[in-house]
Amino acid sequence: MSNEAVIIDVVRTASGRGKPGGSLSGVHPADLLAGVLSELVTRNGLDPALVDDVIGGCVSQVGEQGYNVTRTALLSAGFPDSVPGATIDRQCGSSQQAATFAAQGVMAGSYDIVIACGVESMSRVPLGSSIRANQNDEARDDPHGLRMRDRYPDGLVNQGVSAELMNQKWKLGRGELDAFAARSHRLAAAAAERGDFGGELRPTTLPGGRVVDADETIRPGTTLASLAALPPAFRTDALAARFPKLDWHLTAGNSSPLTDGASAALIMSAKRAAELGLNPRARFHSFAVTGSDPLLMLTGVVPATRRILERSGLSIDDLDAYEVNEAFATVPLVWLRETGADPALLNPRGGAIALGHALGSSGTRLLGTLLNHLELTGGRWGLQTMCEGGGMANATIIERL
Repeated sequence: MSNEAVIIDVVRTASGRGKPGGSLSGVHPADLLAGVLSELVTRNGLDPALVDDVIGGCVSQVGEQGYNVTRTALLSAGFPDSVPGATIDRQCGSSQQAATFAAQGVMAGSYDIVIACGVESMSRVPLGSSIRANQNDEARDDPHGLRMRDRYPDGLVNQGVSAELMNQKWKLGRGELDAFAARSHRLAAAAAERGDFGGELRPTTLPGGRVVDADETIRPGTTLASLAALPPAFRTDALAARFPKLDWHLTAGNSSPLTDGASAALIMSAKRAAELGLNPRARFHSFAVTGSDPLLMLTGVVPATRRILERSGLSIDDLDAYEVNEAFATVPLVWLRETGADPALLNPRGGAIALGHALGSSGTRLLGTLLNHLELTGGRWGLQTMCEGGGMANATIIERL
């Protein structure tokens, strides 16, 4: 019989702009992650020697995020050297997958206590750095290889172009995308003003002593007029020639920004939590992961949601909130159309367009935001789902306790 996997706590850093000069750009990614790991065990009075494993997500595993950044971070946090760590890459869903692996390990009896976490410093390790690691050998710069090119002879595209192809297929216009982006900033700014992020956000002290305790990516003054003035972000002459029917609606304003951040979740068996006198806040109920068309690589949230609802025995109407990662405004809008979900329950505190998308950290960041919202509103069931590079998606349902 499987053990029940419960969530004790989730913490995160503020979201910093992922570019030089961003609020967290002066912090090494291993130190960013170490900060939330240390906070997680300290505020729950947990001896870190009891942690069976630390599973972390990170997308650009090169340079300062190479050499198993999760293990580096836990040692930097002062954990005993007996505590192991592993870093995984399921693209944007890496730390959501880390939480799934952690919970499944508990349910299988392999773990009593495990931490799922993630980090991405997009200012210090820019997006695509791991692909461009062999800059002096162009032939070795291709992440796909001959067989992949044979299977997709017309070539694959970046995520922005995939989202533009989705806009075309689902007939999403610029106005609808910009309106959703403005909603994200409006909801996030209101939540921040109310102090709703206080339960999850851990202040980060910079080397010079300044404290970062607010999300730098939220723009409270965002308007439809300011968004409408932005130029297309992904159109090039070559792509316009390849896709002559695309209208190129995506901009820096209706896409998630480059972001620095880290987050972590303390997960254990219900039995171990009782022994330690810790209060479980939620339990993991269901999981799903799917592959999808790598050209329309962001559509996977739809089949992942359908699969997890089938497995859970729940309907979309049973859920009290859903976090659908806002890689681009396109993704949650397509998800809404395909699932028939209630728009009012979608990303109720804003999403990645406002709160940032620190790739490897986003999965556990969404988990904490969802859990805190359920607790504040008295909701029972929450869904989070994340589109992922290469055509994949994860989905998780939790039950607040």
